[in-house]
Amino acid sequence: MVSGDGEGKGKAPGLPPLTKDQQEAVTKAKKYAMEQSIKSVLVKQTIAHQQQQMTNLQIAAQRQRALALMCRIYVGSIYYELREDTLKQAFSPFGPIKNIDLSWDPLTMKHKGYAFIEYEIPEAAQLALEQMNGVMLGGRNIKVGRPSNMASAQPIVDQLVEEAKHYNRIYVSSVHPDLAADDIKSVFEAFGKIKSCELAPDAVTGKHKGYGFLEYEKPQSAQDAIASMNLFDLGGQYLRVGKAVTPPKHALNPQLQISSPAGPGGLPPAAAVAAAAATAKITALEAVASTAAVVSGVQPGVSTISSTSQLLSQSMPGQPGLSIPAPGLVQLPQPVMASSAPGLITGVTPMKPAVSATATAGPANEEQRKKVEDDLPQTLGQQENLSISGSNARHMVMQKLLRKSESNVMILRNMVGIEDLDDELEGEVTDECGKYGQVNRVIIYQERQGEEENADVIVKIFVEFSESFEAERGVQALNGRWFGGRKVSAELYDQLKFDSQDLSG
Repeated sequence: MVSGDGEGKGKAPGLPPLTKDQQEAVTKAKKYAMEQSIKSVLVKQTIAHQQQQMTNLQIAAQRQRALALMCRIYVGSIYYELREDTLKQAFSPFGPIKNIDLSWDPLTMKHKGYAFIEYEIPEAAQLALEQMNGVMLGGRNIKVGRPSNMASAQPIVDQLVEEAKHYNRIYVSSVHPDLAADDIKSVFEAFGKIKSCELAPDAVTGKHKGYGFLEYEKPQSAQDAIASMNLFDLGGQYLRVGKAVTPPKHALNPQLQISSPAGPGGLPPAAAVAAAAATAKITALEAVASTAAVVSGVQPGVSTISSTSQLLSQSMPGQPGLSIPAPGLVQLPQPVMASSAPGLITGVTPMKPAVSATATAGPANEEQRKKVEDDLPQTLGQQENLSISGSNARHMVMQKLLRKSESNVMILRNMVGIEDLDDELEGEVTDECGKYGQVNRVIIYQERQGEEENADVIVKIFVEFSESFEAERGVQALNGRWFGGRKVSAELYDQLKFDSQDLSG
């Protein structure tokens, strides 16, 4: 028998309709899968944020060290009868001096002809370097340069100087204490329009510290001001004017301005969760669309973007393509510090899923899920106050952020010279310091001040006591005392540096 044209054609067999329980199970499974995707995205964001933060901290530390080195200058060929007050008087017009380290010879009871001067700001040191080298002081032409350890930070110093060139800033020092910023601005406005004029305030006197910065709108104005106003007599004092060699303070570490309530990447918690949810949703829908295209014979990536956008907007109402999950559904893990290396996260754990896994999940997965749930805060409010977990993380925070000045180690400077070293010195120091507490050990450290063969050597003596109060007692008793014609400088030494055998401080 042959079927005619009117015979009905057979239909392809289809899938049976899902029951109500099965539909609920599928919905829950999709929801759980979405939450797992959001967790994965959030963890990736947190890791990337932590790596960036650690990099920023390292860069900031390097820049701060370079700035400290830029504040120091070396002064040589000093006449032997000149004293520290003479050097201070000669170099203070360039800016406030933080410290003058003048080396002394215990045999002749005179200095060795050189000193290190540390200013509060790099511009003062640079200006002194430019204007004091070769100047006659006490019948000799002094030599002014940079310390030998400046070379180690030269790349960062060059970077800071290059950044400063983007600002038309000049440095002005030796400003009369009775002059205000408006007075300085009115004088320097003759060379061009000034964007800002600030004098460094002095909290003690309520006035300024005698120096400040001006920023012009045009580079030529700054150059003209430097050429015309340097050594200009203003109010009975000769101004010292030079180019600023560092960028403004607000431009030194812009990458470290991270607000505390922000989530990964500097976003607020809700925004970070929403962004992660949107990313996970798009990834999931694109994967589904790509699979469907392959099954239907369509090339992946063609004619699927519009359908993906439609599905995303339908599944996440409220805003086109974006919705903020409720706090009870998605938990945001706050960033934590790495315990040992950049990128190693110690306190980030996946968030608690809002709904349990389906009944088909295996016992092992269920056990693992419950363990994760127990370790997590329950709300976004709790997560905003999330503290760093793990002993390693706490140890790092104590070391880097909450470091105390308490130390069992005392350092003695200018007590002896290289020529005074002998086998009995360690015993003599132990006996003397034993009057103030139990001495664990004494380390006599010789520090060369340069790479040259004839570079000077400074002797430092480290005394480790049993208790911190004993070290403090020793500092109070020995600081400022005279020993063999030398005035001893005693102070506490950083315990962490000493424990790590860093004796360069």
